[in-house]
Amino acid sequence: MHTLILKLAVKMPTLATREEGQNLIEYTLVLVLVAFGVTAAVQALGKGLDSAFTFISSVLASSLT
Repeated sequence: MHTLILKLAVKMPTLATREEGQNLIEYTLVLVLVAFGVTAAVQALGKGLDSAFTFISSVLASSLT
């Protein structure tokens, strides 16, 4: 693991000065932003589904009694 980090640290200055490295960094930043957006959406969806199922459960429980 340490050798991988060391290799990355050695390659970073080279990637920062080349066009390919800049494109790679831009795509990585876009991917990170999309991942944050998806994470937020999934969390919001999960909370909405949880409240919907809780409501359905309480309605069914009250109709059975």
